[in-house]
This record gives sequence, C-alpha cells and structure tokens, in this order.
Amino acid sequence: MMVGSLERGAMGRLEMVLPRTERPTQAQSLRIGGVLALCIVLFYALDVLFLRGFYLPSLLVRVGWALEILLYLWAREKVGERGEAVLTALNSVCCGVCFLWLTYLLGGPSNPFIYLTPALPLVLALAQPRDARPIIYSGLTCSLGTLYLLLFVSHDPMRALAVAGLVASMSFCGAYGAAQFRKTQQALNAMRWEQAHREAQEKLALAELQRAQTEKLAMLGRLAANVMHEINSPLSFVHANVEFLRGALRERLSGQDPEELDSVLKDTFEGLQRIESIVSDLKGFSQMQAEEPSECALVDVVSDAARLAAVRLKHVAQLSVEVPEDLRVFATSGRLAQVVLNLLVNAGDALEQARVREGRVWVKGMRVRGRVILRVEDNGPGFSPGVLPHIFDAFFTTKDRDKGTGLGLAISREMAERFGGTLRAENRPEGGARMILELPLPQ
Repeated sequence: MMVGSLERGAMGRLEMVLPRTERPTQAQSLRIGGVLALCIVLFYALDVLFLRGFYLPSLLVRVGWALEILLYLWAREKVGERGEAVLTALNSVCCGVCFLWLTYLLGGPSNPFIYLTPALPLVLALAQPRDARPIIYSGLTCSLGTLYLLLFVSHDPMRALAVAGLVASMSFCGAYGAAQFRKTQQALNAMRWEQAHREAQEKLALAELQRAQTEKLAMLGRLAANVMHEINSPLSFVHANVEFLRGALRERLSGQDPEELDSVLKDTFEGLQRIESIVSDLKGFSQMQAEEPSECALVDVVSDAARLAAVRLKHVAQLSVEVPEDLRVFATSGRLAQVVLNLLVNAGDALEQARVREGRVWVKGMRVRGRVILRVEDNGPGFSPGVLPHIFDAFFTTKDRDKGTGLGLAISREMAERFGGTLRAENRPEGGARMILELPLPQ
C-alpha cells in the first residue's frame, strides 16, 4: 500500500531528523585518549619536582596508566554493548588504582595528591554521564584505597574516615548528577521527537492531499476531450438558435409563429444550463477540499460522480444507477465522489479499449449485514489473471501512458480504508469487471 510506504518513508526521515547524543568515532576517541595519556606521562615533571629527582617507579606507573587508557579506547570498539560495560568498569577501577599507587609512591598520606582522590569519581561523571556504574566502581576503589593508606600506612583512623567519606560523597554526587543529566537528555529528546513526529505527520497529511489532488487533475485531463465534445453540442444549437432569433428580431417578428419562438428560446436556455452545469461540476470537482468526514447520502455522492462520468461514458456505454435514497454513509463526500468517478471512468476506458459495441455500466447500492455495498460493474473483457492481483499497486496500469498514471485505484482504495471501508475487484461470472466498495453504516 502506498500509505504504508509513505509512512515508512516519513518515519525513516523522522529518525534521521531526531537529535541524539553523538558518540565519538574510534579515531576521535583515540585522539582524545592520546592527549589524556600524553598529559599523564608529562605530569611526571611534577613527580620530579616533588621528589627533587628522577624516580623510575612513578614513571613506569604513569606509562602503564597511559597504555591502559589507550588499550581501553581501542578495545571498546571491538566488543559489544555488554563487553563495553565490563571494559568501562575495569577502566574506572584501573584509573583509581593507578592514581592511588602514584600517591603511595610519592609519599603516601603525606602527599597532597591524596586530597585529589575525591575528584576522580566527578571526572568520570563528566566523561561518562550515560552510565553510573563506572562512577560507583571508581568511588569504591578510591574509598578503599584511601582507607588503606590512612589506616595501615599513617595509622590515622579519623583522617581515613574523613577522606573516605568525602570520596563516597563525591561519588554519590557524581552518580546523582549523571542520572539527572540522563533524565534531562531523555526529556529533551522526547520533546524533540514529539515535535519532529508531529511535523512529519503534518507533511505526510499534506502529501496525501496533494497526491489525491494530482490524480484528480490527471483524471480531469483525461476527461477534457469528452468535455469539449459535450460542451460543443449545446453550443452548436445555441448558436443556431441565436442566429434564428437575430433573424426573427430583424424582421420584427413578422410572419413568425410565437410558439416556435418560445421553443427556440427554451432550447437555448436549456443549452446554456447544460454548459453551466458541466463547467460547475468540473470546477467543484477540481477544487482541493479539506472537509471533515460527515454523514452523507450515498445517492447524492453517486449522482455527482455520474454527472461527470456521463461526459466520458456518453459515447461509450449506457450508465444505469440504482442506489436507494435511504442509504447513508460516514465519509468525505468529495473524496468518496472521486472514488466513484474513478471507478466509472476506468470502466469506460476498459469498454472503449476493448471496443465493446453495446457497453453497459451498472452502479448498484445495497445494505448487507450492517454494511453499505456499492458495486460498479461493466460488460467489458474483465481482468486477466495476471492483472487482477496488481490492479491496486501504485503506478501499475494497463492503459497508455497518456491515459493513466497508475495511481487512481491505489488512491481510491486508500480513501475507502480511511472511511473504514474496503475496495476490492473481481470478474463477473457473466463476463466483465466488478468493483465492490464496502463502507460502514454511520453510527
């Protein structure tokens, strides 16, 4: 169905439009990680200043820390989502261990670096706000490490509890902040998704309206030649009657029969009315209507379509309409008339293409088991076995390129389904085609 393809296309464009957090590529991650690893190694200069000399163990720890970060960033792109979560947890623990090891090597509890330990969970919260587990793992590692250094190395339990509590507090703040950040991002993305979804639906509705209007105008183009012939007939006798009246008035009605003059005026008036009716029907049908569905009489809808279809069927087939006046449906009358007109014009095209001499088209409405059934039948060649399964496919047509777009039946079926009905096709047992439009009764 064309509606389904359009909706899938609209949803595909919607997913492309939706904003989401962009994840850095592997090259970008390695570049950022490379800068961070380089900074860790270059900060060895602080170790030299603090210890007032070269110290190989701290340099090895820094180099190992830098390599661990680069290895993590490289391996993260090689594993799945679950493997990435495990690697992230291990990385957070390794970062905490490396930092505490450096603190131990550079003086232990007397090193001012120990007071930077609570900052590690906050740094992880800023770097990876999408997941709170690395922050928790880092907080536990830093808390246990500071407790070990201050309890078993400096034997200062009060200071150990204070620093460990500070680390735990910072870990909680980091995890809570990351959670709030995720909620804010989700709410913002949901709002943007809703806005993009609404805009996509509006564009889809507008595209549907324009597509139906395009098919309507194409149908009018196919009716143009018949309309010219239909208008030309009343114009010919209107012209003759006007010439007669001019002659009669020129002779000041001398010797003219008043009844004959009245008949001429009557024929002229009827011809003008016929032209006015044809032009009015075409003008009303060609206008793009955005009316809401409402309860309408099926006989009025069929009559509107039949008046326009008569232009096409007049020299091709005899049209018979049997629709009870009490049959009512809930639909958009203009759209439903377009569906019926398309079925009638298709029947006329099939009869003309098959060169059926005594063409007949029947339109019959009935109520069957709580549903309204409208049948449009003809005595043409019917549908061939290879055509019948595809007649509702978009752009599928058996007509010449200048006589059909292949969208008429596809659009008609979509309109019927929008009204809660169905449109199907079959062959008549006695020969010819039959289109069955089924609609629900108004509630």
